[in-house]
Amino acid sequence: MQNLLKAVIEPARASDDKYSRGVVGFVTGSAEYPGAAILGVTAAMRTGIGMVRYLGPTEVCNLVTETRPETVIQPGRAQAWVVGSGVSSTDPGDQLPRIETLIRQPGLMVLDAAALDLVDFSLVEAVCVLTPHAGELARLLNRLGHPCERPEIEADPAAFAEIAANLTGQTVLLKGHQSVISNGTDFWSCPPGPPALATAGTGDVLAGILGALLAANSAEIISGELTVIQVAAAAVQVHSRAAEIASANGPITALDVANSIRLVIGEIYRAD
Repeated sequence: MQNLLKAVIEPARASDDKYSRGVVGFVTGSAEYPGAAILGVTAAMRTGIGMVRYLGPTEVCNLVTETRPETVIQPGRAQAWVVGSGVSSTDPGDQLPRIETLIRQPGLMVLDAAALDLVDFSLVEAVCVLTPHAGELARLLNRLGHPCERPEIEADPAAFAEIAANLTGQTVLLKGHQSVISNGTDFWSCPPGPPALATAGTGDVLAGILGALLAANSAEIISGELTVIQVAAAAVQVHSRAAEIASANGPITALDVANSIRLVIGEIYRAD
């Protein structure tokens, strides 16, 4: 795992600029759940990405820039996008047409939360990583014509991640105490995560880490040097380690996890 982390997470070079280090975009958050946008954006920045774009409602844009003034609030190119976190599945507003536009374009994408309920996978051109927990995966599979219940998924996560990957044609990162990743052919079982991650918003943090690592490694993914599964596995490990560091002295929140990511990245830089 340490070799994988060092392959996926490299220090900036003297020749780098913000674009060469990667640009990740977010279509996340809503008036009801603005925190999801802040958590994902913060996590991406702490992972070491060169630039973060954010698209969303004006009031959420204002909150994001107040919290993370480095954020670029305008459309533009990105090597990867994170969509769905904190978006209402029943009233997505302007976020839905933004998501629908992006899924029809080539590129890398993280589909989280409401995006799993809203996206028509027959229209998807992007290479996606779906990031459901067991309840969200049950909803998705039922929508796709494969009836199941959450307890069934929790009893055999590997099998249901594979089913979802085959039905959608995408990679599935099924979140849980021991997350699993499948693209329908290949499979990765992640080490168990710390119990401290069982708190609201940590999934938004994971989506931000994953989006940043996909963007930063987009060239390597396109060339075949790295796979999407490998990058997703590295994101899970960074997420877990950040929670371990953050929780060393007591209870934590999701923002504590996001802010500890930079310490994890520093460990990876210094590892032999």
